Amino acid sequence: MALALLCVNLPALAQVDSTGMPRVSYSIPTEYTIGGITVSGVKYLDPDLLVPLSGLRVGQTVNIPGDDIAKAIRKMWEQGLFTDVEIRIVKTLGVNIFLDIRVTERPRLSRFYFTGKIKKGEQDELREKIKLIGGRVLTENMKANTITIIKNHYKDKGFLNAKVTLKEMPDTILVNSIILEISVEKGSKVKIGSIQFEGNVVASDATLRKKMKDTKEKVHLDLGQIISLENIRNATPDTSSFGEILENLAPSRTIDYLADKARLNIFSSSKFLLKDYRADKEKLIEYYNSLGYRDAEILGDSVYMEDGELQIRIKVNEGNRYYFRNITWKGNTIYASDSLAKMLDIKKGDIYNRTLLDERLNMSPNGTDIASLYMDNGYLFFQVTPLEISVDGDSIDIEIRVMEGPIAIINEVRISGNTKTKEYVIRRELHTVPGAVFSRSDLIRSQRQIINLGYFDPEQLEVVPIPNPTNGTVDIEYRVVEKPSDQLELSAGWGGRGRGVVGTLGVSFTNFSIQNMFKKGSWSPLPAGDGQRLSLRVQTNGKIFQSYNFSFTEPWLGGKKANSFTISYYNSRFSNLNNERKVVASLITNGATIGIGTRIKWPDDYFTFQALLNFQNYNLDNWTSSNFIITDGRSNNLNMKFVLARNSTYNPTYPTQGSNISLSLQVTPPYSLFNDRDYSTLNNNEKYKWVEYHKWRFTAEWFTPITKNLKQPLVLRVAAKFGFLGYYNEEIGYSPFERFELGGDGISNIQFFGRDIVALRGYEVLSPTTGSPFFNKFTVEMRFPISLNPSATIFATAFVEGGNFYGSIKDYNPFDIRRTAGLGVRIMLPMFGLLGFDYGIGFDKDAAPATGFGDFLNKYGKFSIVLGFEPD
Repeated sequence: MALALLCVNLPALAQVDSTGMPRVSYSIPTEYTIGGITVSGVKYLDPDLLVPLSGLRVGQTVNIPGDDIAKAIRKMWEQGLFTDVEIRIVKTLGVNIFLDIRVTERPRLSRFYFTGKIKKGEQDELREKIKLIGGRVLTENMKANTITIIKNHYKDKGFLNAKVTLKEMPDTILVNSIILEISVEKGSKVKIGSIQFEGNVVASDATLRKKMKDTKEKVHLDLGQIISLENIRNATPDTSSFGEILENLAPSRTIDYLADKARLNIFSSSKFLLKDYRADKEKLIEYYNSLGYRDAEILGDSVYMEDGELQIRIKVNEGNRYYFRNITWKGNTIYASDSLAKMLDIKKGDIYNRTLLDERLNMSPNGTDIASLYMDNGYLFFQVTPLEISVDGDSIDIEIRVMEGPIAIINEVRISGNTKTKEYVIRRELHTVPGAVFSRSDLIRSQRQIINLGYFDPEQLEVVPIPNPTNGTVDIEYRVVEKPSDQLELSAGWGGRGRGVVGTLGVSFTNFSIQNMFKKGSWSPLPAGDGQRLSLRVQTNGKIFQSYNFSFTEPWLGGKKANSFTISYYNSRFSNLNNERKVVASLITNGATIGIGTRIKWPDDYFTFQALLNFQNYNLDNWTSSNFIITDGRSNNLNMKFVLARNSTYNPTYPTQGSNISLSLQVTPPYSLFNDRDYSTLNNNEKYKWVEYHKWRFTAEWFTPITKNLKQPLVLRVAAKFGFLGYYNEEIGYSPFERFELGGDGISNIQFFGRDIVALRGYEVLSPTTGSPFFNKFTVEMRFPISLNPSATIFATAFVEGGNFYGSIKDYNPFDIRRTAGLGVRIMLPMFGLLGFDYGIGFDKDAAPATGFGDFLNKYGKFSIVLGFEPD
């Protein structure tokens, strides 16, 4: 770089050097007025834009020699656009001086590429982060920033020693352009070898390591060696088959054994991230505070390399343990101090825990805090501040100061972002209405109702209260983002046993609008926005099977109350063919349903009630398949179904909390009690011409978040299901229709004669071909979110499950079940619905003892696919 300034003295003393440029003496500073400024040396930049960057302007007074020209050169250089900057004197006229800014432009970046052992996916990720754009000037700052971003990228992945080198090469095609080679050497991942503590007495090293959620030691254990088949056999020498080994090796023994052998967290990484490490140190202090050690502190820590691994040493001072003594309330007038103290539920002598105190005042996740009590009754401007007013030995007195404020009235309720769904469809679900008293629980309930519509992205839904303290009101704005909710099912082929078209065409419109069907411009591509549900489905397998289904639901019949109306119709035909592909037997089923439902407010407003009138007609012609007791004739099934349900789940795609419980009763008229016929003498065709029964179903499932990560929580799902089919007349017995079929995946099962298919992962169909009148099923499932993006919701599952069927009430035993365990994954695609895969191991299969782990998986394991909906 060259910085040059040729200055002149007074005009009468001006001379020129051998090059013809003005020459001056620097001994006497002289004041000049800039008469003109030119720019030279530029090829790609606009000269008119460069002059203002220098800070110089025509008419400006400058001293030569002086700081004005030096400052201008620095400003030009700071732009990072040049490799050389000079300001030269062109000429002088009296007190006027004419300057030329001469620059040498930096080369421009034409393209860049990566070298080193990095995969294409990593390269794409780095390109997105460094944001280098061809055609721009490559500055030193850009190069330094590129190196920093890439190093930080690999530090976040545990490569603390990653090296990045930049090499510039001239582009032989483009003038004044360079090609940038970015060489990356990731090196080896740096693992945390050990985390040691000093000064801890109350909490053990193992306990403190556990509290550091994101900073974990490297696994010091060969899990494969511990849980190998040979070691398990040594632990249980009296067993022979692998199934017996697993059964006899109690889980507690396995866990204790692993805990004794190593300090590890199987599901966490041991990479070191400075940001996470700092946060984990704060969690250590929070943990001590929760135990009453209010003054706990980290005196110092060191992080260093040893034998290629990172070693961490943390020195703590636990301090003394403190206890709550007197808790007093000040400023409360709405609720008595005794009532608030009872709700706070912190007593004199309890261990001092400031986090617990704050949670019970303001932040309880289940809404049982003091703030929720006030805000649920309109006190939006409520504030509560706990103060330590006395510390006496190991005891602390707390004064809780309350500012209740006025009751807030809802002024306006605004909705934005609904591009397809009509506003009234959202507004009718809200529990917050203008003129009502503000309630925090109503706000949360409204948010749940909007999410459960299934039309909007739950991750982007915003509920924004806008308080107006001057007039005691609050505006509430619901900001929604539409997501795809309709579904398409399409498959097609030719052939099969029926030698014809094989395929399925199904569409489900969850936000349909009949009202707009005949309006011009509403078909874009379909009339939508009124919240109605329309479903059409056609399925065929040539001559062997055809099915046609239609259903329509209006969730708000009349538009004023949440009274639903449903109507549906289906027709199916199964056929058996001979060798000439002629139909020799058939089963034709026609069914129709009409139903009404309503939301009820007692015991609470999560309850719904639905009544449906159903009719099915079965026409059998030489039907000998499935060992059904009727081969020819017609049977009719006219029944009423009543469903009482309570659903408090949050987000139907990935429920994280709440429960879903339903009890249903399906009954036919007791025909046999209305006539004098001797049913014991009738043949099956006559006996079941009009089917009679009463059928009970109970289903309950609970969802509990295991982690505090509200964005992507691990969720525990516990479910229980029961089914019972009863009869009115012992001479008729259990109806051959409407039974239960337990086992299979729910997809490959064929639903004959109104049977309820109850999937049991890990097993083929367990029920007899005629079905069974009783069943129960229990499930415990852990769900791990992978992506909760509404365009593709993905989560993994680990489950244990058990169920069984029973031939009569005398045989019923809820503890006699077929057990299974396994893993699965669920993928929810808005356009195509649910796609899932499960692998379950049935521990109670009738199979020969396994000779090894591989043989065990082959004999006891089963892979299944879930399509369209979650099997019962």
